[in-house]
Amino acid sequence: MNLTVKDKMNLARTVAWIAAVFCLVISVMLIANYFQLKTVDPLETPALQSLVERLRQDPQDEALKNDIRALDLMIRKAYFTSQWQIRTGSWMLVLGVLVSVLAIRYQKSLRPGLEEMESISKDAFLDKQLARKWLMYSGVGLLALALLSGFFSNNILDEYEPNAVVLEQQISPEVEVVDVLPLEESAIAIEAEDEKAESAPEVEDKPEVKEKEIKPAEAPAKTVAAVPTQAQIRQNYPYFRGPDGTGISYKTNVPEKFDATSGQQVLWKVKVPKHGYNSPVIWDDLLFVSGADNAARVVYCYNKNTGDLLWEAKADQIPGSPATMPKVTEDTGLAAPSMATNGSAVFAIFGTGDLIALDMAGKRLWAKNLGVPDNHYGHSSSLIIYKNKLIVQYDTNRGSKVIALSVIDGSTAWETQRNVKISWASPVLVTVGNKQQLILTAEPLVAGYDPETGKELWTVDCMMGEVGPSVGYANGIVYAANEYATLAAIKLGEEPEIVWEDSEYLPEVASPLAADGLLIIATSYGVVACYDALEGTKFWEQEYSNGIYASPVYADGKVYIMDMGGNLHVVKMAKEYQLVAESKLGEKSVCSPVFADGKMYLRGFEHLYCIGK
Repeated sequence: MNLTVKDKMNLARTVAWIAAVFCLVISVMLIANYFQLKTVDPLETPALQSLVERLRQDPQDEALKNDIRALDLMIRKAYFTSQWQIRTGSWMLVLGVLVSVLAIRYQKSLRPGLEEMESISKDAFLDKQLARKWLMYSGVGLLALALLSGFFSNNILDEYEPNAVVLEQQISPEVEVVDVLPLEESAIAIEAEDEKAESAPEVEDKPEVKEKEIKPAEAPAKTVAAVPTQAQIRQNYPYFRGPDGTGISYKTNVPEKFDATSGQQVLWKVKVPKHGYNSPVIWDDLLFVSGADNAARVVYCYNKNTGDLLWEAKADQIPGSPATMPKVTEDTGLAAPSMATNGSAVFAIFGTGDLIALDMAGKRLWAKNLGVPDNHYGHSSSLIIYKNKLIVQYDTNRGSKVIALSVIDGSTAWETQRNVKISWASPVLVTVGNKQQLILTAEPLVAGYDPETGKELWTVDCMMGEVGPSVGYANGIVYAANEYATLAAIKLGEEPEIVWEDSEYLPEVASPLAADGLLIIATSYGVVACYDALEGTKFWEQEYSNGIYASPVYADGKVYIMDMGGNLHVVKMAKEYQLVAESKLGEKSVCSPVFADGKMYLRGFEHLYCIGK
């Protein structure tokens, strides 16, 4: 079809007008969305607050708890879908403007080709030219306003700054509401802290030790080299999920069953002064946990044999630390990350971004603030140590990175930016060939790094959503999973590849566990599934009455699974489901079991327990 110059001009004009109308519609929608988000907190709805208030009045209402979990999940999914729509709308607006501009420029380029021009009076032409200018200025202004609205809507969490003032709520004295509580990546905590954990007379609650009574000299003076050997690391339990961060304990002859009510095999039980969801870490005779609320962030050191509190140290007076605590959800809070130790020092990080290093007697070695994490649930990535480097996974809404700090003085050894979204997972160290790799997971990538230099070695694009579970690892295969995404088995090599995938059972918080040729997945709705680690064949599944946030741990041929109701399930690591034992803690728990010297250590919402013979 041959078009005249005038036909081409008319076509270009039509395209320009269609693109302009399209931009106008998108602009109005983006501006309206921005003001809607400014008016209503998208993460806190009256309906959810009403349900939570009802639960505080009736903490035993299981149906109400399920309603809250379902509503919270729906709110979060809708919120992040909205964020995706805003980003898409902004790009569509830019595309529409580009099409309109190109059409106009094409139309103008055709003007010299016109052989005849309609006669227009000079005054009329000037009037139309002025009108066109005002129309153009108005359009540009509307476009700028729409783009700004899209940008600020996409970063609406900035409206809820970490340093913003959090209003105190008046709560009835019967229910202790934890100011701040996988995790990456999650549902609103359902708890009534008025649990009555009964204990027999022989299980004695240790009295809380005041800070002024603490004598650092009481702690054992034994230390190890700054860089412990692999044998020393495996002899202890220095990180979240064990010596490698993979959920494998190398201990044998560990307890299987106990009774917290009668005190059977409960060697000691102590109340932790401040709340936290981090699991204990152990070196020699010292056990460490952290706790936090709006008043203070504290590290606690216990004698693992007696339960005596040896010392406590506050993470305070740190330059850059926020005066007002970040806004976090109750199921994450300010003390979610587990600590790390190398036998010479112990390290803790809090939801404020405060990082503190202490010697084994509680003396501060150094402290720094990494910047208040922009995290709508709260920072929960645990620490791990490679040689003389403390590894910190710091994936936030404002950018993601992994950092290596000197264990001696806190100086930055290396820092690597990550092209991923916010996550709540923790770093894992694995041995590939004769070298160690640091494995991290977040949307959209599972990635491997050289822990010596921070260099990114490989990535596999397979994750999505709010990633809370850390990876599992065994025999050269990385296991990454997340709810609403996939379970992917990634075989490492020159070019890592996914060798099998499954999406039937996916974890929200608990990390995959691989050992003895099998893979264990534990879900937040209470189903545990066992797979062939090499091929992905499902061998068995078992449903429990409570959901599971605590990562399962392998020890002595068995899997230890703590559900949110405080029930410990011990099963054989086998192709057929074999229940070994079940025990009740007497209080809720989301922390993983820890093993040392024939004993098992458990943390509930309020207490620490030592289980053994």
